[in-house]
Amino acid sequence: MEMNRRKQLTISLAAAVLSGLLVYGVYLLQLKQIKLEETVEVVAPKRFVPVGTMLTEADLKTIDLPRGAVDEGMVRAMADAVGMEAVVPLGGGEPLLRWKLDKYRLLPRVDEATFQIPRAYVKSISNGIRAGDQVAVYVSGESEQAPSRKLFDGQIVVAAVKTAANLEIDDPKNPNLLSLANDDKESMYASRRDANGAIDSINLNLTEAQWLELDAVCKGGGAKLIIAYQASSIGEKEEERE
Repeated sequence: MEMNRRKQLTISLAAAVLSGLLVYGVYLLQLKQIKLEETVEVVAPKRFVPVGTMLTEADLKTIDLPRGAVDEGMVRAMADAVGMEAVVPLGGGEPLLRWKLDKYRLLPRVDEATFQIPRAYVKSISNGIRAGDQVAVYVSGESEQAPSRKLFDGQIVVAAVKTAANLEIDDPKNPNLLSLANDDKESMYASRRDANGAIDSINLNLTEAQWLELDAVCKGGGAKLIIAYQASSIGEKEEERE
């Protein structure tokens, strides 16, 4: 009799524990659902914004998104977008992503400076290069002791390309930067064919370490640079970010 009571008591305690765990589990699920239903303010354009537009408060608004739908790359504060340039077309009402904005994108970044590459250092420059492009820099050695190689692993941003008359090389009727930002390959191709001169000098945005490496390789005259254009598209950049 006493054994039966103990058995019943054990079963009752186990049932009570299981019931408590079930209630606690339901509570956690409800908390998770509440968090998912919470909304977060993010910034979005009021209307379609063409590429190259400098954003103002009049162009922007805030929208509410479920917390679970908010991405780390979305702009949360209006101040973070005002004054920035749209590097791709922006859809009205779509959450604004940081990678779609830039400011003074031809200027060097915090750890960089803009260097005009001495003509004596250059063996060849691809005629298709324009300001805003990314290029690969190679060293062409003149002996077996100094073999040809790629100088930098990453791509380098071109700050400017000039003619002998110190004019920026581009097609005035079809600027390459706009075509590049719009990912319009046909216009990019046309602008590179209809440029207003031949490249006489090129400015690259380099870190101090990159410039010192480049200078050390070329200043003795035993090696020269080959600067090559590397095509990249907005679509490829977007895939990299994802």
